Amino acid sequence: MRAARFYGKEDIRIENVAEQKCSAGQIRVAPAYVGICGTDLHEFLGGPNFAPTNPHPVTQETIPITLGHEFSGVVTELGPGVSSFLVGQQVVVQPTIYCDACQACRVGAENVCSNGGFIGLSGGGGGLSDSVVVPERAVLRLPDNVPLDVGALVEPLSVAWHAISASPLAKDSVVLILGGGPIGLAIVQCLVSLGTKKIIVSEVSSSRQRFAREFGAHHVVDPKTYDLVAISKELSGSDGPNIVFDCAGVPASLTTACTAVKARGTVVNVAIWEKEVPFNPNMLVFREAKYTAVLGYQRKDFQAVIDQIAAGHLKPSKMITSKIRLEDLVEGGIKALINDKESHVKILVEVGGMNRVDSGVH
Repeated sequence: MRAARFYGKEDIRIENVAEQKCSAGQIRVAPAYVGICGTDLHEFLGGPNFAPTNPHPVTQETIPITLGHEFSGVVTELGPGVSSFLVGQQVVVQPTIYCDACQACRVGAENVCSNGGFIGLSGGGGGLSDSVVVPERAVLRLPDNVPLDVGALVEPLSVAWHAISASPLAKDSVVLILGGGPIGLAIVQCLVSLGTKKIIVSEVSSSRQRFAREFGAHHVVDPKTYDLVAISKELSGSDGPNIVFDCAGVPASLTTACTAVKARGTVVNVAIWEKEVPFNPNMLVFREAKYTAVLGYQRKDFQAVIDQIAAGHLKPSKMITSKIRLEDLVEGGIKALINDKESHVKILVEVGGMNRVDSGVH
């Protein structure tokens, strides 16, 4: 079968590999659509990062590994003992890999498993292939009214949903989002689906400002033009937003988040930081504000996103800005996002055509 294999920095090869065996408690999925994530770009530009160079503690694999962790597909085979799915059903895969044994797993925080990883980044196959075998617990069914291309958006939307769930969001909350990349825009859409009173987005890119408005942000501010702390207080009608989501992950955004949030408000760190930055806790101390961090998602986040899409409250199809073939992954996908990221939110790789229901976005 075809698979996109990551060997190291700037080295991804589309090659033929053997199919995995579908064992007890596993499901074989034929991937249909796969989203290209910022993590994939980091692996290409400077990896291996997530991709293991020593045997991964759960998958026991090392590079080369098959990429693709944001994907939907169709069930093609059920391993012995699997009774909750049928061949032919359309599904999404929650790619979380966890050990079930560490302290985090024992308290139900498998998303921060000390031995964890992701299908499509840590071994265990990946969505950028004609076939992938995953644990039954990783599979969620897509309702009939959710097309497979939209299904591939469930993973990034679940990152956003998990972040929002960690905040004290209320209907009358004023929310500031720092960074209008794919995750920041996913947070906008999830907040809209929840009926949030006021959503403010800070973003320097004019195209991503436009996306933020299209996706439902009430106010979009260029931080290079405006004093973001002052304007967020003005727009909130009080001493600042109730909640700030930092999706930018740069020193300036950390300072802005902690000085813009209102007294006893909450800053949610969504970004992954690439290097250490200076931080003065007094920015929060003098407000009695909270700073909380989130990572990834859990199954309940995936299910909530699927339910919101099925109910018509969450309408994310506009996130899809391009579709490409597997063979065009590097030039048409990864390099396009690196060199022209302002034109794209989410590029999907169209892997297979089985039983596909399409949203009409191309």
